[in-house]
Amino acid sequence: MTPFLPAGYLSNPQIQTILASSRFRSWGRNPMVAASRPIELEVAGGIRLLGSSATHRRQEAKGLVILLHGWEGSIDSTYILCTGRFLFNHGYDVFRLNFRDHGGSQHLNRGMFYAVLLEEIRQAVLQVAEQARPLSVYLAGFSLGGNFVLRFLRACGARGTDLIQHAVAISPVLNPGASTRCVDGHLLIRRYFLRKWKRSLQIKAALFPDRYDFDDILKMKTIYAITAALLERYSDYDTVDGYFADYAVRGDDLVATPLPSTIIVAEDDPIIPPGDFHQLKLHPNTRLVVHRHGGHNGFLFGWPLRSWYDFEMLRLFGNCN
Repeated sequence: MTPFLPAGYLSNPQIQTILASSRFRSWGRNPMVAASRPIELEVAGGIRLLGSSATHRRQEAKGLVILLHGWEGSIDSTYILCTGRFLFNHGYDVFRLNFRDHGGSQHLNRGMFYAVLLEEIRQAVLQVAEQARPLSVYLAGFSLGGNFVLRFLRACGARGTDLIQHAVAISPVLNPGASTRCVDGHLLIRRYFLRKWKRSLQIKAALFPDRYDFDDILKMKTIYAITAALLERYSDYDTVDGYFADYAVRGDDLVATPLPSTIIVAEDDPIIPPGDFHQLKLHPNTRLVVHRHGGHNGFLFGWPLRSWYDFEMLRLFGNCN
């Protein structure tokens, strides 16, 4: 494994975090996007999720990589497009999956997105993996997507799954309450997420005016306050802390998970407190990689701002073949 050693100007965690989602990184030709076709998946309860599949039609792929974006991201987020392009160019098919209400999919379901909704993501991932047989299938998630990956592993438990060869979680959220407070404490990061979330809520309310009214909620100025208000009005949760606890990853949650996996984090992540990772007890098949620098979803180096984890995924997946 090659260590991540960014140049001095890229050692700042806020710069790493902001650049990770900067649009200019995804400029230029993207063969993955050119080869992509939209896919609508239906899982239990009639829930529909929107995805995009890019396959190598003229040659046998090395495998299929399923990518899960972060909260208020989408299959067209910069880090998803860049990683997808990198893996596709190196011979892998790529499936990008939108969470409910993400990526312009608010119209597909009357119910709102909540981060606790693991089962619909789990079913979608397994559905895509099953359809990809006999290709080897790999799973990678970023931020909240990384949290979904870890909970997917926890749900597999000691049984594991023969459909996924290796799973990677990049900057995964472990303690949602602490991460929410971190986001609210960073002015630029908070504004970034509030702008995207409020726009999504406006779209949802316009599509289902008989069910949702967010006018007063849209005036709130923190992620925590909006989360608490939405839960009180539209969920069965009594407290926001109870909600956060239901999708947290802690302690020995992953100790009985034999599926080979890698967790990649940075000590200077402005959203994920580094202490969260050191309290995890992991199965021997799970490797925790902690870099001194990298920010949140960053790990960028050189020019044109390549991500260290792209090369690491290529190495990990290649070793599985």
